[in-house]
Amino acid sequence: MAINKINSCRGQGYACLVRGFTAGALAVFAGLANAAWELNLQMPVTALARRVYDLHTLLTWVIFIIFVGVFAVVTWSIIFHRKSRGHKAADFHDNTTVEIVWTIVPTLVLIAIAFPATSALVEMRDSSQPDLTIKATGYQWKWGYEYVTGDAAGVKFMSVMSTPREQIDNKTPKGEHYLLEVDHPLVVPVGKKVRVLLTATDVIHNWSVPAFAVKTDAVPGFLRDTWFRAEKEGTYRGQCSELCGKDHGFMPVVVEVVSAEKYATWVAQQKAAMAAVTDDPTKVWKMDELMARGEKVYTANCAACHQPNGAGLPPAFPALDGSKITKGPKAGHLDIVLKGKPGTAMAAFGAQLSDTDIAAVVAYERNAWSNKLGELIQPAEVKALRGK
Repeated sequence: MAINKINSCRGQGYACLVRGFTAGALAVFAGLANAAWELNLQMPVTALARRVYDLHTLLTWVIFIIFVGVFAVVTWSIIFHRKSRGHKAADFHDNTTVEIVWTIVPTLVLIAIAFPATSALVEMRDSSQPDLTIKATGYQWKWGYEYVTGDAAGVKFMSVMSTPREQIDNKTPKGEHYLLEVDHPLVVPVGKKVRVLLTATDVIHNWSVPAFAVKTDAVPGFLRDTWFRAEKEGTYRGQCSELCGKDHGFMPVVVEVVSAEKYATWVAQQKAAMAAVTDDPTKVWKMDELMARGEKVYTANCAACHQPNGAGLPPAFPALDGSKITKGPKAGHLDIVLKGKPGTAMAAFGAQLSDTDIAAVVAYERNAWSNKLGELIQPAEVKALRGK
């Protein structure tokens, strides 16, 4: 639009060109004005997060005062002790008083900072006597949640980013919570101490929610913990804060803090939903049923790496359309989906998906695109392989 404006100014003089450039500049800065320009931490919603927020503010002022003091002395020295003013350098090697001062003062500052910082760190580690314990497992690239204690004990689900692929590929406008939205958020009651047990199955992930002042690594083979007590209802967002692979930026954390009544209703709904989707392990599925379910499982768990069209992103993520795995023996195909492939980004889905889901997604991969093998895979076959 600005270029057209400038082109239309030919022969109309300097004032018209100025108007054209002004229009272009306004168009650019209008877009920048829509960006978020927050310069501080997220507003805290836990007592511990407020301590961290206040400590951050205190240290910022301490740093600012030191910055102003040091640069004031440097500036004053440069201006009033320069050679052009006739100043001559002093002839001395040391000053005991100055050395004592610049040793004691920083030491006192560090001690003053150490007390509140250490106290906050100790409180962060005190996850004892929780009202609710939840296990969070990091996968590439999603979170698995399992309620260990409380009314929701036994409830478990996967939490996967729900931002549409069209937004990621810049085919549609970005949503309000772009890359920070999931299909199943973690739901907890307000005012309760929630302990989160953290681990991972593949690489190091990080469970981070800034409004709770929570940021803890999930390390494969280890069980770590953190905690929070949210004082305000609402939806709080974070994301994995470790470089955990290609789709590191697509692994959000969303926590919904609700009232005790809403939490009880949610727990009842989750238990009813889990009971409703429990599959009969002896059921014999038809091809159209497997393909419909397999496509849903593939979209949620596989499409990010292998692409919706099965073309993959070689060499890191090989194509499934026409590959040796999808067109080879189905036992090998099932085995790699169940157990993954060590040394690659192919995760083991045996602990993430049910027998029916694995049977469906493998059947889908072997019959979608150009594969068309016509093979049915039943949950009973997956169950038999698990036992080996």
